Amino acid sequence: RLWELLLGSIIAYTNNNKKPKNSLVNIFPTIGIFLIFFSYINFDENISHQKLTKSADEKQLEYLLSHFLMYGVLIASAVVLFGGILYLIRHGSEPAEYQVFIGTPSEFQSPRGVVNAVLAGSRRGIIQLGLLILIAVPILRVIISFCTFLLQRNFIYVIITSLVLVGITYSLVSAYY
Repeated sequence: RLWELLLGSIIAYTNNNKKPKNSLVNIFPTIGIFLIFFSYINFDENISHQKLTKSADEKQLEYLLSHFLMYGVLIASAVVLFGGILYLIRHGSEPAEYQVFIGTPSEFQSPRGVVNAVLAGSRRGIIQLGLLILIAVPILRVIISFCTFLLQRNFIYVIITSLVLVGITYSLVSAYY
């Protein structure tokens, strides 16, 4: 399945070069291609099948992360559903006006604004909060993985997870600047 990863990385790299030149954005596809080549070169058939059972730490981490993702998505879905029901009760009979585009209000353009809108009783704010929770769950999963790998002193995974965190942080920060 290496060819699929390599082909996907090459396509991402070529598509990324069509965007405006930003050196930090252009480095991520290069890092991805490098990691794929590195893993292919260092892959050893004998080593990969030596350890078929998981240690107690690995089972505990897998259990923690899978339940965290499951309950996080369920909570986010419940918040969105609750906000959607409240929104439809209040605004469900209003006709939709598609002639004029109305963008997102400024209060929903930051996490702080969404929390303030929820505290003010905004139904759209509740929906937005559910979506923020849905976005935050996988990010928190990466942070938990990073901390766990750091405590286990598994530095290969610490490096990979930190690269993922850098990419996520850059994406979130660049949205505001």
